[in-house]
Amino acid sequence: MIASASRVERFNAAHRLHNPDWSDEKNASFYGLCNNPNFHGHNYKLIVKITGEVDPDSGYLIDLKKLRDIIRKEVTSRFDHRNLNLDVPDFKNRIPTAENIAYVIWHRINPQLEDHHHLHITLYETERNFIEYEGQ
Repeated sequence: MIASASRVERFNAAHRLHNPDWSDEKNASFYGLCNNPNFHGHNYKLIVKITGEVDPDSGYLIDLKKLRDIIRKEVTSRFDHRNLNLDVPDFKNRIPTAENIAYVIWHRINPQLEDHHHLHITLYETERNFIEYEGQ
C-alpha cells in the first residue's frame, strides 16, 4: 500500500532579498519592500509530506514522532527566530527566497529519510503565497 503522511510546523524568521551581484538600484527595483536593508519577517508555515510504501508489519509509512524530531533538528531549531541572511550558514551564498528556503529544507530533511520515501515540501511565506519543492 502506498500512502502519504504530512507534518505541519511553523517558524518565524527575518530575511532580506538582495543579490550582491546587482546594483542597489536594481535590487530595490526588482525586490521592492523585500529588499529593505533592515530586513523584514514572515511567519512561515511548513508542510513536510512523505510518500511511500506502508510497512506491512508496523502499519506505518513513517513514525511521525521521528519525522517531527527531524524537522525540529534540521529546520525549526536552525531557522526559528533567526535572521536567515545573518544567522543561517545555508544562506551565506544563497538568497533566502521562499524557493531557496524550500530547497534548503528539502536538502536538510531528505538525507534523514529512508531511500524509499519521497519527500515533498510546501512552504507558506504568507497566507496566499507558497512554494512546493520535491527535490533535484
